[in-house]
Amino acid sequence: MLEDTIAAIATGRNEAAISIIRLSGPHVFDVMKRIFKKDLTKVKSHTIHYGYIRDNEEIIDEVLVNVYHGERTFTGENMVEINCHGGIFITNRVLETCVKYGARLANPGEFSERAYLNGRIDLAQAESIADLISAKTKNASQLALNGIQGKISLLIKDLKEDLIQIITQIEVNIDYPEYDSIEELTAESLLPLSAEFMNKINKILENARSGKLIREGIATVIIGKPNVGKSSLLNALLEEEKAIVTDIAGTTRDIVEGSINLGGIVLNMIDTAGIRDTEDIVEKIGVEKSKAMLSKADLVLLVLDGSRPLEKEDQQLLNLTQSMNRILVVNKKDQGVHIDIEGIQISAKNLEIEALEEEIKKVFQLGKLSSQEDIYISNIRHITLLESAKQSVEKAIEAMKMGIPTDLIVLDLYDAWKDLKDILGEEAKEDMLDELFSRFCIGK
Repeated sequence: MLEDTIAAIATGRNEAAISIIRLSGPHVFDVMKRIFKKDLTKVKSHTIHYGYIRDNEEIIDEVLVNVYHGERTFTGENMVEINCHGGIFITNRVLETCVKYGARLANPGEFSERAYLNGRIDLAQAESIADLISAKTKNASQLALNGIQGKISLLIKDLKEDLIQIITQIEVNIDYPEYDSIEELTAESLLPLSAEFMNKINKILENARSGKLIREGIATVIIGKPNVGKSSLLNALLEEEKAIVTDIAGTTRDIVEGSINLGGIVLNMIDTAGIRDTEDIVEKIGVEKSKAMLSKADLVLLVLDGSRPLEKEDQQLLNLTQSMNRILVVNKKDQGVHIDIEGIQISAKNLEIEALEEEIKKVFQLGKLSSQEDIYISNIRHITLLESAKQSVEKAIEAMKMGIPTDLIVLDLYDAWKDLKDILGEEAKEDMLDELFSRFCIGK
């Protein structure tokens, strides 16, 4: 694969002032000599050159070409970027000409894959590139930039260093016994180092939940009995008429979704059908969907009608959501509050929802998340591998306490070591790489 020279459009496929076609590979300058009529091997790296893209004697476009030599490039191989006029036809014609004279179309994510394969970045950094492209907030983009800059990789490398110290103690003692028994070795050396490792990995995993919220947003389900103002609340939060609002109970019969940016974190809002006993077949399906959505929620906004006393359906929902991360929202305060329950009082109809927004920020400590003081891991693959490494070290610690021979204990530690290496892609398999990079944009 690395023997090919690849090409792709690196900018959006729409009309614009400028489009960029990116090429990378061992024969990139041969391709350019055929279509640009200049020998770019003789120019300095990281320079820009003016000229024309040609198909034989036909001029395709007037362009600027960025030239990058050797290892000091994103992919770790020779690269050029053709800055052409941004018309869709012209852009495609320039790309077709590149392919006609020796390049091939790049696969999704193939430029980033080459950067990884050539040692320019590790796998965690490569995945952060995709995260940056899909980021929807400033905090999510900063999280991804931390990964691209190698801060996540440094975190994992520190864990690897801690783990290798434990493994070294065991391996050295197997070859050159310093202690008379495994109990002595465990008490004096292995358990303190293992406890320190577990403290670090636990803190990283605790922060990982915050990282996931920054990256993916907070799955927020609005729930309540019919006609308490759920749809009005959704519209007020979104600042648009997303859901139909009427005085007729049961108007919302299906899931209505939308997203807002609150304190730099995305809230993925879901307005559900009002939960009540009903004989209406369509409404009943909506009620079942509403209950199913609760299991997926990071936050439940249970809306109560503050203008009326609690009813049986309210109490059922209070019981249903008691163990969930919820905020009780007392709506219709403009009509007077006649409900004996502590909750955040709002008037969705009058757009008086500031108190609720502040409570959400408080519950999720959005101010702290926005400060970016800690390095958060948010990638599901990374979190899963960290959990696996933790479990392996926990098994090793139990074995230490039981006095099991060290040559058996070390096997679990090597499993944890492999999990940490997999995060960085140090032993990545080809099929896994193909799956990961296929999710990238073409041209990245």
